[in-house]
Amino acid sequence: MKSSQLKQLQRLYHQRIPGDRITTPDFSQRLAAISTEVNQPVCAYINRRGQVIRVGVGTPRQTQIPPMELPRYGAERLSGIRCIATHLKPEPPNEAALTAMALQRLDALVVLNITGTGFTRRGGGATGYVKEAYLAHLTPQESRTLITSPAAPKIGESQIQSPSWNISPPLDLDDLADQDLVDLVENLEAEFQREFIAQEVDADHDRVLIVGLMTSEITPLQFQDNLVELARLVDTAGGDVLQTIQQKRSRIHPQTVVGEGKVQEIALTAQTLGVNLVVFDRDLSPSQVRNLEMQIGIRVVDRTEVILDIFAQRAQSRAGKLQVELAQLEYMQPRLAGRGRTMSRLGGGIGTRGPGETKLETERRAIGQRISRLQKEVTQLQAHRSRLRQRRQHREVPSVALVGYTNAGKSTLLNALTNAEVYTADQLFATLDPTTRRLVIPYGETNEHQEILITDTVGFIHELPASLMDAFRATLEEVTEADALLHLVDLSHPAWLRHIRSVREILAQMPITPGPALVVFNKIDQANSETLALAREEFPLAVFISASQRLGLETLRQRLAKLIEYAVDSQ
Repeated sequence: MKSSQLKQLQRLYHQRIPGDRITTPDFSQRLAAISTEVNQPVCAYINRRGQVIRVGVGTPRQTQIPPMELPRYGAERLSGIRCIATHLKPEPPNEAALTAMALQRLDALVVLNITGTGFTRRGGGATGYVKEAYLAHLTPQESRTLITSPAAPKIGESQIQSPSWNISPPLDLDDLADQDLVDLVENLEAEFQREFIAQEVDADHDRVLIVGLMTSEITPLQFQDNLVELARLVDTAGGDVLQTIQQKRSRIHPQTVVGEGKVQEIALTAQTLGVNLVVFDRDLSPSQVRNLEMQIGIRVVDRTEVILDIFAQRAQSRAGKLQVELAQLEYMQPRLAGRGRTMSRLGGGIGTRGPGETKLETERRAIGQRISRLQKEVTQLQAHRSRLRQRRQHREVPSVALVGYTNAGKSTLLNALTNAEVYTADQLFATLDPTTRRLVIPYGETNEHQEILITDTVGFIHELPASLMDAFRATLEEVTEADALLHLVDLSHPAWLRHIRSVREILAQMPITPGPALVVFNKIDQANSETLALAREEFPLAVFISASQRLGLETLRQRLAKLIEYAVDSQ
């Protein structure tokens, strides 16, 4: 653009619109004249004081303000900004412009269709450039429409409620100037506020939008299983899943994971449903989180952060809380974001003035020191557990570790075998802290009684975060130091075969190779006959039980005795 054209655009910042008017004929003609000269759409954003706060060359979609930069943003009110935009074609506002209005929750959108001709009056006033104008604004039905539906959203749904807006018939500039902005905005916000209060649900629960990206690396079935599992994780963490958005791409977008258009769809869906949290089905880098939050306007987390939140809620013992805090700090450290010089500490004397140490650096240093201290405590915890295991081994008491995918029924089985009172629930990671109990089993051909120790360990999950593996190394050593393993599998789960592979992959990553394992299929009372037949064919040596119904437990005790005998003899 020419320097003279840039100066004309800059002069728009000196314009002032009356506080109760949407625009004036003079300002509209001036904006249209500049747009005609540069032969491109021009948008001016005006606050409620009538000040021009932003001018952009392009359509409302191209020049829209990121949600995080808006002065006010929420489902119960408007942003306090209106947009006056020029359009080179004689047509009403298109859907892209109206969507941009909805994303920014603008007070109003004015589209000026320009003629391409005009003239400048003596004294510099432009006229004749505007052919017609359209006034658009949101209507209260746009906010939270789907929340009233009693039907829970199903995984895989991609249809969303379109925003609701009102578009005026073609207006001339005098009619447009007569519109009372204050009256329009007050009435709209009163309606939005009433609807927001009427439809507000339990504020303690996050209202969650799940986003899934399917690449060529996984099959459609695996992708759907991952989304179902993520929805269960969110539910366990205490969130309500309102909608799931999916996209299929050949590879991940490096800045925003999903494509630009899908980010716009996520932002609009979050607006429509009143979502306050977006959860992605994969790990996000710190820069991706920042980019997404800037464009969507609400908090964005990944799968790992949801799992960490569940662990933080479930940890009961000091050891569990210690390991969870370590995992959270290691996850948080690279995700700290500073604010430049505004976060700096200024000195108070000669040689100390200047930016100094920023608050960001101070936080990183404090977190680093805390991580070092926690790692030492985890090492001490490892040593303590090791001494306990040596004491048990000295007494020659064999040990068995219960391993398996989360929610396979490990705690229920421990309760059924030993009459323990470990907390159980149909949730992922219902129990976190390992629990060890004594169990008497028949031994040898004489069926003499033998005592063994059986330990309920933390459940595994597909792609268990590395930070959790490291933080929970003291707990996971219960698996590697046990004489044998009981690998419990939830046969009623559609992805039971995949769960077996995931657990075996995690066990293969252990620094010490675990002992022999016996596969035990649980919840056979909930599995169909085809699944049972397939499992018997694939795993002929496995044991089939139902821990909740106490089916097959005697057979399990006998097989467990043979497993212990084999494990002890092979050492």
